[in-house]
Amino acid sequence: MALLVSSVQFQPGLRIVYSVQKRQNPNNILHKRSQSKTRFSFSSNSINQRYRYISPLNSASINGYSVQEADSSEKLGVKWMEFVRNVFPGGNWWRLDVDDIGITAKPVTVVRALHRMWELIAQDGLLIFAAFTALIITALSEISIPHFLTASIFSAQSSSIAVFHRNVRILVVLCIISGICSGVRGCFFGLANMILVQRMREKLYSTLLLQDISFFDSETVGDLTSRLGADCQQVSRVIGNDLNLILRNVLQGTGALAYLLILSPPLGLCTLAICCALLTIMLLYGQYQKKAAKLIQEYTASANEVAQETFSLMRTVRVYGTEEQELGRYARWLGKLADISLRQSAAYGYWNFSFNTLYHSTQVIAVLVGGMSILAGHITAEQLTKFILYSEWLIYSTWWVGDNLSSLMQSIGASEKVFQLMDLRPSGQFVDKGAKLKGLAGRIEFENVSFYYASRMEMPVLQHINFVVHPGEVVALVGLSGSGKSTLVNLLLRLYEPISGQISIDGYPLRDLDIKWLRERIGYVGQEPRLFRMDISSNIRYGCSRDVNQQDVEWAAREAAAHDFISSLPNGYHTVVDDDLLSGGQKQRIAIARAILRDPDILLLDEATSALDAESEHNVKGVLRSVRRELNSKRTVIVIAHRLSTIQAADRIVVMESGKVVEMGGHKELLLKDGLYARLTRRQADAVA
Repeated sequence: MALLVSSVQFQPGLRIVYSVQKRQNPNNILHKRSQSKTRFSFSSNSINQRYRYISPLNSASINGYSVQEADSSEKLGVKWMEFVRNVFPGGNWWRLDVDDIGITAKPVTVVRALHRMWELIAQDGLLIFAAFTALIITALSEISIPHFLTASIFSAQSSSIAVFHRNVRILVVLCIISGICSGVRGCFFGLANMILVQRMREKLYSTLLLQDISFFDSETVGDLTSRLGADCQQVSRVIGNDLNLILRNVLQGTGALAYLLILSPPLGLCTLAICCALLTIMLLYGQYQKKAAKLIQEYTASANEVAQETFSLMRTVRVYGTEEQELGRYARWLGKLADISLRQSAAYGYWNFSFNTLYHSTQVIAVLVGGMSILAGHITAEQLTKFILYSEWLIYSTWWVGDNLSSLMQSIGASEKVFQLMDLRPSGQFVDKGAKLKGLAGRIEFENVSFYYASRMEMPVLQHINFVVHPGEVVALVGLSGSGKSTLVNLLLRLYEPISGQISIDGYPLRDLDIKWLRERIGYVGQEPRLFRMDISSNIRYGCSRDVNQQDVEWAAREAAAHDFISSLPNGYHTVVDDDLLSGGQKQRIAIARAILRDPDILLLDEATSALDAESEHNVKGVLRSVRRELNSKRTVIVIAHRLSTIQAADRIVVMESGKVVEMGGHKELLLKDGLYARLTRRQADAVA
């Protein structure tokens, strides 16, 4: 588009605002303003007489002054200034963004974290006491070495043979004591490290195992395993590494400072001022490292979560060809980790820059002031040598304290989530001791039961459920997917608690019964049974409170129609279960055998035969009607099924829709009602046909 340019003569002291407008607005082509805010304006007629149309220019100038080049230089300068301001400590680049992760752990102070760790290893206090005793002896012996080393050199120079030999003997003894105690210190602190990480993981794992199922609905497996692994390992460095080195260098630094003040108070105070500056920088650096460590732990947990999910669903990933998509998800978190690590490295660079600058400043000050003191006759060359050695020792002790304090802050940052999880209270089911009945007849009653999940409070799953299951009765729950059938079974197992209403067994409210005693008398088989990575015999025995032998295991496998395929495996019942080894139907039969071996009073089957072929289902179906092995009575059975053959074997059918019971009765009775059950039966028959 053509542009309008006006040539203007101007005098010094005027600030020009150059404006280029489209041809349709010639009245606003140029506007000038002086520093005294005097305005200059041009009429439309005068401008129209002096402008002309030209092609767009690469640069514009007024009396030889390049407007575009000046603007570019100014913008470049502004960008550089902004870059320097952001990169300089305290700038925007150093800010750590926590908006994309849910950090809910409360900050933990160093004192509180150390107190919590001491609680874990307090019973091994003798070991810790021995470690710190060895640390103190090591620190005192090492800090004495420079004194006798310098004395030995200058005594040899002065030809004082007796003094030289005495100093050398003391020096040798100090070196031996330092070496032995240093080894003992390292060994004992290493043992303390091992004990701490072991007990921390045990405590965390036991706490997680006693949480409600709703807790695991909101937490991911990858995040929890990351806390048990990387976070606990990071925290274990506190006593054996960070605290050990910090205390050693604090003792040595304090001794060096006291020696410096005795040798030369002016030089000692100068060194102390430099150490205070280092301490201030060290504290700021440590706080930043603590915050960065917290983010690194969160990002690592998120990356582990993605990897764990991808590996567990590898067949789905391979079938849909989403390897690159999963790699992108993982790389996203790795990029965030690299971003934080870059800031950590830059902060470490600033810390080393500060240390080296102040360290060399100490050397320069010691030489200048010390040399002047020697010339004035205030101190000797031997005293100056000792001062330089001890000043370097003090500076390096300060550096080691700062370096290990930053590592301590990282460990404290990683501990916040661990301690938050360890502070969780166990589920009330494990704390409250309920009643244990002498026998269990198996009468189950649902009284006005309603429920919704905490994450979906606006969507009720069950609404006012009322029905009774009589002892020895087989009841089938039927309905469309999402109607609340599995949730009803989960409430009976007390995996969740009803929002309102009550579930009773033999007239006793479910929450008044001892939960461990009750679950020992209930057998459960889910539609997607998960087996442990152990041999098949151990999987069938799993959770059985009775003393059973191999014959009992094989009997349960025969009842579940699993004995034949187990026997055909290379190692039989000692074959280790693998996801690739067994089919879905075989896993279901092993899970059914596990439930039968318990010889339960109540049996809950949630689509337990969905993966079985017709012959296996026919064989397993006898479990529904089988008499208990030890007592001459039938067990109470609640079965969730979609197959018509399984449903017809039930004494009574409960039909559910949208969390409500809409029909109840026998198979023929419900068909005559021509309701939801009849429609579902016809659809299944049409599908088979």
